[in-house]
Amino acid sequence: MTSHARTRRRTAGLIAAALLLAACGTSTTSGSSDTKQAAGSSTRQALTEYPAGKRPAAPMLNGKTINGDRLDLADLRGKVIVLNVWGSWCAPCRAEAPDLKKASEETRDLGVQFVGINTRDNDAAAKAFERNYGITYPSFRDPDGELLLGFNGRIPLSAVPSTVFIDRDGRIAARAIGATTYTTLSELAKDLTAEKSAKTTGGGTDK
Repeated sequence: MTSHARTRRRTAGLIAAALLLAACGTSTTSGSSDTKQAAGSSTRQALTEYPAGKRPAAPMLNGKTINGDRLDLADLRGKVIVLNVWGSWCAPCRAEAPDLKKASEETRDLGVQFVGINTRDNDAAAKAFERNYGITYPSFRDPDGELLLGFNGRIPLSAVPSTVFIDRDGRIAARAIGATTYTTLSELAKDLTAEKSAKTTGGGTDK
């Protein structure tokens, strides 16, 4: 499948997912000539992809998981990271959970690490959510939204769910504001694993 065809499929999936977006939180999206906005942004749900040479650096988050373990994204450098913001109280988060589980399991051996950011939630409810949906990847606990502040507005604090795709060099390659789909998760993650790291090619990215 060509990259153009994959983009069309992802866009179609995002439009369908917008129908699932309830009142979890309002969001705004921002774009520039350096980004590609998928159709459906007017429905408060959009995909933005950043060109390889113009990707902003992702914050290297660290902190405790909802299970009490320590997690540091710096330890995952060299992997593609799919970072999903969620809460057990959020209906679209429940709707997208099976797709996140499936995509995380299918891309694990390709060097993709899924990570959650559980926000405005309590640990007991978050753990129950993970048990119910079979989620096994770790999630930061972020009850006050402090970790989201590290994204400097690229993820609005009220935009739950949201998903950020981070390339092997620790830069934001794409973000999806609103409920995402298996197609978007799988294809974007696989595309990023196929990219060469700037460190191995001698290239660079804008800061």
